[in-house]
Amino acid sequence: MFDPLLSDEPARIAALQRLGVLDTAVEEPFEKIVTLVRTVLAVPIATVTLVDRDRQWFKAKRGLDTDQTPRSVSFCTHTIQQREPLIVENADRDPRFAGSPLVAGPPYVKSYAGIPLRTPEGYNVGSLCAMDTRPRRFSPADVAILSNFASIVCDELELRLIAQVDQLTGALTRRGFVEQAEREIARARRNGRFGTLVMIDLDHFKLVNDTYGHAAGDQVLRALSSVISSTLRPIDVFGRLGGEEFAVLLPETTGDDAGFAMERLRQAIAAHPIALENSATLHVTSSFGLANFTSGTTSFAVWLKQADAMLYAAKAAGRNCMRVAEYN
Repeated sequence: MFDPLLSDEPARIAALQRLGVLDTAVEEPFEKIVTLVRTVLAVPIATVTLVDRDRQWFKAKRGLDTDQTPRSVSFCTHTIQQREPLIVENADRDPRFAGSPLVAGPPYVKSYAGIPLRTPEGYNVGSLCAMDTRPRRFSPADVAILSNFASIVCDELELRLIAQVDQLTGALTRRGFVEQAEREIARARRNGRFGTLVMIDLDHFKLVNDTYGHAAGDQVLRALSSVISSTLRPIDVFGRLGGEEFAVLLPETTGDDAGFAMERLRQAIAAHPIALENSATLHVTSSFGLANFTSGTTSFAVWLKQADAMLYAAKAAGRNCMRVAEYN
């Protein structure tokens, strides 16, 4: 049966990025799991592997000296393309892997068992792997044990996600957004392709709370978040920085492209009716402040300050409009 989530690579990458786990420090829960996998299954190599666009990165590892390898030579890129475990009993006899440098050279992987790591949305972001340097058969009991450990890994990843997600709106928390933005900055500096930071503030939100109550205010925030989320691309980052203030990061999108995208979003918010529980219907508007990240932007804090200044300029101009930072 065709599974669309297995073929939607941009959405899968976006789900991986939302976890906020790539290139993070060693964490004890994941370290314990790979240690147990290696001990219980008697394998020399065990990893918690996350599959990025062009690489596989090891969140935890035993028996390997590297933190990442190219995705093109990985076993795990095949694992994430299916729902069931991937079992390779003899890599030298498998045409998919016989020529891989991971098989012919260090770490000399000859057999492999990988369980897909699935997010709550259903995207395979990596795998829990057990590898041996000799051909071997992984029994059903071995696979069941590895699957149970993979479930624990998924639970740990979900706990990280919950801690980063605002429970009212589903947007990233301020902490989660800043962490994602800093990773995007580092990536942009590596490839020289920068993006745009957008601050969004709901106009006259205090009046909504004062007139209709805080429950209605929460309903408006949820509706606003839904409009924003449904309008953005999978690669865009969306966070709630506090109260009625939100932020969007548009990777690899600057200038007119960013302006056109946010103008469409501004219009979509203004055109969206919000039906309150007391049968009242509201139309709300938002103000936008945009700042491009350039080679001269020294930090995320500076970038945020630039976007925030543009937001206040939009509010001073009468609200329900957009202002963009100008650069010399």
